[in-house]
Amino acid sequence: MKQKRVYVAGHRGMVGSALVRNLLKRTDIELVLKARNELDLLNKDGIDDFFAKERIDQVYLAAAKVGGIIANNTYPAEFIYENLMIECNIIHAAHVNNVQKLLLLGSSCIYPKFAKQPISEDELLQGSLEETNEPYAISKIAGIKLCESYNRQYGRDYRSVMPTNLYGPNDNFHPNNSHVIPGLIRRLDEAKFNNLNKVVVWGTGNPMREFLHVDDMASASIYLMELEDSVYQSNVRPMLSHINVGTGIDYTIRDLANIIARVVGFKGEIIFDSTKPDGTARKLLDVSRLKKLGWEYDIGLEEGLTNTYKWYLENKTKLRE
Repeated sequence: MKQKRVYVAGHRGMVGSALVRNLLKRTDIELVLKARNELDLLNKDGIDDFFAKERIDQVYLAAAKVGGIIANNTYPAEFIYENLMIECNIIHAAHVNNVQKLLLLGSSCIYPKFAKQPISEDELLQGSLEETNEPYAISKIAGIKLCESYNRQYGRDYRSVMPTNLYGPNDNFHPNNSHVIPGLIRRLDEAKFNNLNKVVVWGTGNPMREFLHVDDMASASIYLMELEDSVYQSNVRPMLSHINVGTGIDYTIRDLANIIARVVGFKGEIIFDSTKPDGTARKLLDVSRLKKLGWEYDIGLEEGLTNTYKWYLENKTKLRE
């Protein structure tokens, strides 16, 4: 059996590494992986040479410049420029070298700040974006439209998936720049280690968020990449071809903090500082299209948090270097 040569761009990131973990279980796939020092994704000539030499069959485009609110606010030019260049370089080189199948991994931040809840794929471009990450969101919208344009003009099969909030192994546990789950895991673990009797969390604890384990994201990505074209096309439109990926279930930040405390073993009090901002009240994806296509999540929140905390403990020393 001839193996498919599959290139995972961004294979060392949280999503890319999860894709690699899942794809390594397959016998019909030969992975093609390049570290940043081997292949600069901002260098068009290098990307062109890579695709010309490697005879790639499929591309998972998980590479991106990512960061939290502070980074997005501080470096908007870098966020829009680098993400646009990565997408343009890889998608165009894939087309020129006759790669028929590509999957772009995006973000739910593509949707308007005040999108209807739960957020369906139809909400794209229906309103203004969240100001703090607009440059990043614009780059991801451009990636979707790049894929759609190559499909319409050249008959390519380039698909896009938009995940909800992801967590899991290889997440960013930085004390200041992490998202809510890794941030709470680190703080509650440190509070337990230091025998603190309370931890203060910003906001009221009432906002609701949806969370998906990164291994489920990888599973959904591979499933959608390999879905028969006729089935996929029957559930998308040529200019609205992206698919939401999530659980369809959300939790208050208060409930999330309590679950993490239980997983970590923190016995103290969690205090919510209502003088601090809450952010958007709710952000839940409509995943009915994904379910219709035959995929649903497998890893429940507490199971996924337990798995993530175990990984954090095993890598805590390295993460703090």
